[in-house]
Amino acid sequence: MMSRWKAALLCGSAILAPTAGALAQDTPPPPVPAGQAAQPTPGQTPLYDPPQLPAQRGQVQQFTMTPRGDIDGLILTDGTEVKTPPHLSAEIAYSIKPGDTVSIHGLHAAALPLVQAVSITDEATGRTVIDYGPQGPRGGPAAGLAAPIPGLTEVQGRVRMALHGPRGDVNGALLEDGTVLRLPPPEAYRFAALLRPGQTLVAEGVGFSTAIGKVFEVWQLGSSRDQLSQVQLPGPGKGGKKGRRGPPTAFAGLLSTPPAPPPAPPAPPRP
Repeated sequence: MMSRWKAALLCGSAILAPTAGALAQDTPPPPVPAGQAAQPTPGQTPLYDPPQLPAQRGQVQQFTMTPRGDIDGLILTDGTEVKTPPHLSAEIAYSIKPGDTVSIHGLHAAALPLVQAVSITDEATGRTVIDYGPQGPRGGPAAGLAAPIPGLTEVQGRVRMALHGPRGDVNGALLEDGTVLRLPPPEAYRFAALLRPGQTLVAEGVGFSTAIGKVFEVWQLGSSRDQLSQVQLPGPGKGGKKGRRGPPTAFAGLLSTPPAPPPAPPAPPRP
């Protein structure tokens, strides 16, 4: 009988051990104390050694975001665009704020004011955010920051600057009021004339309003409401290819351009 109880206890311990480990991984990490850099999980190191990369210093004007509301970079007051991976979204939101002076180590583009950041240090607090990759408990979006604006909305304004992906491809624009517009790089190339600094545009799509800014996924774009053109958005097509054009059909009735009226019924024959 005692051997049976020992076997049951050993089996229970074997089941509980991985469960406890999983619970520990789901627990969010504590805030990074001021003056300290975020520590990697065991065996985790950054792909590039930050101190060996070029450094740049500047003041943060605002964050940039993905269409789902994750932070994917910073705009400095001198117009430099600093790219960061979305898995650092929460850590950046809690470590850096607009108006702070930061020191950035990263890869600098040759022909654009663009930096792919590996580490960012807030000089006021001493907190440092380092990109150790998407693995580990610090991965994931800044939960709770994004609050969707229901349905379709419209924005209009003047373009301050084009926005880019990590490889330098244009994937949106920043308006003078701070609104971030996002659209796929091939479509950004097609609408390049509208995304130039100083251009006035009107966009329809869906937006997210957050505590750190506003981001807008463009579904239609033009120089005025009367000249809106649909944007080719990524979506599943035949053979797994992208091919969805414009907004989902569930939102089609919310567009400013009404659908064509149905044909009039035929006139009854005369007696």
